[in-house]
Amino acid sequence: MSTTDNASTEASHEPAEPAEPELGAAGSQLSTAPVEDSGPVGIGVTGWARWVWRQLTSMRVALILLFMLSLGAIPGSLIPQNSVDLMKVAEWKKTHASWVSVAEKLQLFDVYTSFWFSAIYILLFVSLIGCILPRSWQFVGQLRGRPPAAPRRLDRLPAHTTWRTEKSPEEVLAYAKALLGARRFRTESGRGHVAAEKGYLREAGNLIFHIALIVMLVAFAWGKLFMSEGGKLVLRGGGFSNTLTQYDDFKSGSMFHPDDLPPFSFTLDKFDATYEASGPQKGTPRDFKAYVTYSEGAHGTPKKAEIEVNKPLEIDGSKVYLLGHGYAPVISVTDPTGKVVYKDAVPMLPQDANLTSAGAIKVTDGYRNKNGEKEQLGFSAQFVPTFAGKGKGTMLSQFPAADFPVVALNAYHGSLGVDSGLPQNVYQLNTSKMQQFMKENGDPLAKMLLPGESMELPDGAGTVKFESIERWATFSVTHQPGSGLALAGAIAAIAGLAGSLFIQRRRIWVRAVTGEDGVTVVEMAGLGRSESARLPEELAGIAATLHEQAPTATPAEPVEPVEETPEGERG
Repeated sequence: MSTTDNASTEASHEPAEPAEPELGAAGSQLSTAPVEDSGPVGIGVTGWARWVWRQLTSMRVALILLFMLSLGAIPGSLIPQNSVDLMKVAEWKKTHASWVSVAEKLQLFDVYTSFWFSAIYILLFVSLIGCILPRSWQFVGQLRGRPPAAPRRLDRLPAHTTWRTEKSPEEVLAYAKALLGARRFRTESGRGHVAAEKGYLREAGNLIFHIALIVMLVAFAWGKLFMSEGGKLVLRGGGFSNTLTQYDDFKSGSMFHPDDLPPFSFTLDKFDATYEASGPQKGTPRDFKAYVTYSEGAHGTPKKAEIEVNKPLEIDGSKVYLLGHGYAPVISVTDPTGKVVYKDAVPMLPQDANLTSAGAIKVTDGYRNKNGEKEQLGFSAQFVPTFAGKGKGTMLSQFPAADFPVVALNAYHGSLGVDSGLPQNVYQLNTSKMQQFMKENGDPLAKMLLPGESMELPDGAGTVKFESIERWATFSVTHQPGSGLALAGAIAAIAGLAGSLFIQRRRIWVRAVTGEDGVTVVEMAGLGRSESARLPEELAGIAATLHEQAPTATPAEPVEPVEETPEGERG
């Protein structure tokens, strides 16, 4: 028994072309890839339209569009987007003033809704659908068809073997059909041969991969159109209700409606944070955990839950993430009569890893000066949870835990400008219409306070007291429809790609005919979509098993001629 292998090359998405015309149907339809046109078909508009459509729905163009979509998404990650942060967009425009007109014309501040990104997206969608539909129809036809008959010259195929056996052709073909069927080949008996085919999952995997790409595109579009995401700072003991007015910042897709927000609420019961206490990683965060009580719906039963970093709380399709945390000194302010006109926990915005924080205290209502006139008070504040001590450095925290908390205040009086109707940063103090309180010696009034300490305002204007410390945590509430569909599409794409890469579509033929000397001649050959050593190895294994049932015929022993003795020499 001898085997010969011939190498052949083929692109993974191109149809297998037979090396010889004798293969006929045996070498066709090993792929669902359509035959590409070399130019416009026919004459006129119809011919050009057909050619453009075939080019658009080719896999080559689909890959080009997918690459262009990836490139188009790059500006969206480098340039601030209006849908994400308007303040960063305004800051970028100030910094790059010369590029603003160009960026606005190209819609670089709204990349994912721009005309050019949408055009690429829609063309990719159409290309994939136009590519998949004919492939799917052709694949269904292949599943319903039968393996093609054996070509006339099996010795022209890449893998081939032959031997002679004393078994009859009928016995050999019956053995071959049973053997190939046991190995899950789809078999078909023909005149003097058996045809077998296997590896349909390769084309199925190819189609699944491209369908999964469409599913992910749909999921991406669905998520962008109906998504919502907002942030909220919650003090310990404070609560949050999932309504639009409760968010500190909010962004959503173009098809989002406030009624789409699922009704739920939660309260921050406690917040714990641990840090590395010593060594080279001193101050490194080890664990953040928020303990909340939440309820679903308007009258849901309260439930306890813990939210950690990367371990969100899932409520009715929304996810509540823990983003950050900080400190909120409790500050009280009294007027000249000793009446408490303000007492609240004031969140401070962290400035570094050790939670050195800055903020502003704004007393907008209820305060009257010693003359009985209404006035507003403002205090710019800096807070450090662990102060190094006077004379031991600047007002910077040495450790993120509240081991030695200190708040430094600068006091102002006048108008905070909150009545102008313009939005203000809650962490900053607008002193353009305010005057700073001064000491008797003419220096600005400023003081560092420990918990329980107070600062007297000049001329009996009142007092400011550092009461205690509260904790706050920031949460992000996201509703991303289509994420489950996108995950399913990604898994299907990986599975389909694995099938198209590792499963080989192949055909095997076994022919058994009676030779001129009455001995059966057995021929086996195989043909695959692409060059691979697996097909010759598989053919050799099948041939070896079949050879055990139909062994090679023993050649007949030659008969030696008898020499005749001349008559004169006979005795």
